[in-house]
Amino acid sequence: MTLRKRLRQGDLILGQMVLEFFTSGIGPILAASELDFVLYDMEHGKCDITMLAEMVASCRGNTITPMVRVPDFSFRPLSRVLDIGVRGVMVPRLETKQQAEEIVAQLKYAPTGRRGVAIGIAHDLYRAGGPEFFAQTNEEIIVILLLETAKAFENLEEIVSVPGVDVAWVGHYDLTVSLGIPTQFEHPRFLAAMEALVDCCRRHGVAPGFLPATAETAAHWIRKGFRVISLGSDIGVFQGAVRTFRNSLAESHSGHF
Repeated sequence: MTLRKRLRQGDLILGQMVLEFFTSGIGPILAASELDFVLYDMEHGKCDITMLAEMVASCRGNTITPMVRVPDFSFRPLSRVLDIGVRGVMVPRLETKQQAEEIVAQLKYAPTGRRGVAIGIAHDLYRAGGPEFFAQTNEEIIVILLLETAKAFENLEEIVSVPGVDVAWVGHYDLTVSLGIPTQFEHPRFLAAMEALVDCCRRHGVAPGFLPATAETAAHWIRKGFRVISLGSDIGVFQGAVRTFRNSLAESHSGHF
């Protein structure tokens, strides 16, 4: 079953965002860790299109679904990352219904959208398919909108209701800055925005997404209704594990530290 089908049936989907460790092993490692997706970051990370192609190729033959956060809405064409084999695209700083419609149009083949056609290349494993290929691909590609400004939440209903949107992901740090409450994740305005997002997504069959830093915060937001979760980032999880390892060792060998 494709990841998009699992989203549509209401499953909880777990993965991790990669900002630093762009190595061919990271996708297979996350697959071996029983995660559903790897989300390569081209906005804040050092990943470019050439590096992304290598990362996506390394995911072939594994159970992991490769996805990407493109640098911004003006990255053109958005479908370029799909042609190298990405199966889900996150677009940051989405604020209007018109932008959401444009994103869906660029990422879907006609009649749903206007994605340019190039077959027999990386995304179809160099095996050009027949007429059924286009509808099938449209059913598999995941469209993720990153909502991270006050304006996006003012237009929440219009954005989330756009046909073809699969995930409405909150950029929680950016959102608190935009709301004038930087990093205040317990502030009533932030909590109200999260409640509104989950409620809106539920009504429109869209999955809300979040990147929590710890297992405890992940469990909290899952209980609140979020269904697409990045288990921190590669940097945060690696650094946290090293610190835990080091501190545990220090406690048991206090005389040597």
